Order: sequence, then structure tokens, then C-alpha cells
Amino acid sequence: QVQLVESGGGLVQPGGSLRLSCAASGGTGGTLAMGWFRQAPGKEREFVATITWSGGTSYADSVKGRFTISRDYAKNTVFLQMNSLKAEDTAVYYCASSKRFARQEYIFDSWGQGTQVTVSA
Repeated sequence: QVQLVESGGGLVQPGGSLRLSCAASGGTGGTLAMGWFRQAPGKEREFVATITWSGGTSYADSVKGRFTISRDYAKNTVFLQMNSLKAEDTAVYYCASSKRFARQEYIFDSWGQGTQVTVSA
């Protein structure tokens, strides 16, 4: 089982930036992809971004051009650089890892505890 620990959340003004980190440990061998998801109050958890083992990335339309996912393979850490933040980006952000690919999508089965991001003036 992979252990994931997120950090870097906080309070930021609209238009500001934050960088989230996710440190992975434990059984990281065989990981196919890492991802970021978020859940706002009263809403379902939604996809934000993923990065595959080979470095391929994908983003939700709502964050494309503002967020960047990256990975430090040596440190088993994934980052989410968030720029031009908006109030609607306020949510708990979760890191997840995938070791399975089925029905044309990655299956994320290990999750971190989440880190709060609040965008407010």
C-alpha cells in the first residue's frame, strides 16, 4: 500500500499562487500514474490533473493553463503548481496514485489525507 502525504495548502488571495506537494512512500513500485483531485464543500470530488510514469500529463478544463503537475522521480514526490487562483478553486486537494489501468482510465486506489486550499480576499 502506498502512503501519500500532501502539503502546501493554505489561504491565498485571488490571482495568487500555491504549490502543493505529495510525498509517496511504501509500495510505490509499479505505479502507473499520480493524480490530484479536489473536493469543494457540498460538491463531489473532481479530477484536477494527472501525470503518468512516462511524464504524460492531463488536466481538467477548469485548470488548464493555470495549473501544472510535475514529478520528482528521485524523491517520489508529485507537485501541483497553481497560478492565477480563483475563489472557485477553494477545496480540499487530494493526491492519489494508480497501479491499474482499466476501461481506458487509470484506477486510483491510494489516497492522501488532503490539504485545504482557500482562495479568498
